[in-house]
Amino acid sequence: MILLRRRSLLLSLLATPSLASAQSSSRTRLPLVVLDPGHGGSDPGAIGRAGTQEKRITLAVAQQLRRQLEAQGRVRVAMTRSRDVFVSLRRRVEFTRERDAALLLSIHADSLPPGQPSVRGASVYVLSETATDPLAAALARRENLADRAGGLRLPSVTPEVQRILLSLMRQETRAGSERLARLTVNALDGGVPLLNQPLRRASFVVLKAPDVPAALVECGFLSNSGDEAALRRADHRARLAASLAEAVTAFIGRRTLA
Repeated sequence: MILLRRRSLLLSLLATPSLASAQSSSRTRLPLVVLDPGHGGSDPGAIGRAGTQEKRITLAVAQQLRRQLEAQGRVRVAMTRSRDVFVSLRRRVEFTRERDAALLLSIHADSLPPGQPSVRGASVYVLSETATDPLAAALARRENLADRAGGLRLPSVTPEVQRILLSLMRQETRAGSERLARLTVNALDGGVPLLNQPLRRASFVVLKAPDVPAALVECGFLSNSGDEAALRRADHRARLAASLAEAVTAFIGRRTLA
């Protein structure tokens, strides 16, 4: 894929010699997909009316998605957490960047405060400092309370070179994230209920890696009894995972490994 090849070139320009060598070796393997099940451990995330914890739903969906992707044999898969433990937002971003991932898919389940009108359906977010709407802004603020993101570590090059490389890298990353999000919405459409205007934008910390295309999937609203009941069912989670696997496969495309 052109985007992935251009991104690899930018990474090689930014990398230290030892890191560049490791990345060169990694490119001889299948592209790596990082799955990020939201919350975990002492942070349950949203809690549904029937007591469903977001952290358990996100892990179950991610594990199902991992099995489906690995069965296809076209990508490698890593998860920011594979059990019920807390992982900081900063660590999730670092985990993804350290492994030179081809993409990050962060998996969540939404919720509205008591007294709000009932809303249901899945949605997909990409990074933007300007939120699509008040709901998107409120969701990002809540998710970002866990901790703060760390800064990007750069090699010892002049500030001017840093600015140029980072600008190019961020352009590539934004384009990749938009494509990933649109593919995800298209794959989900028809398989699961979608929120009105399902492609949304907000300032999620976990999406802020400047060199990894990323999208955040809200699998539904645990504050909605219909969505909560569906997310508790294994067959519904399997359909979600199948749609997400379709999107990931389409994003990776026919990547030719050198």
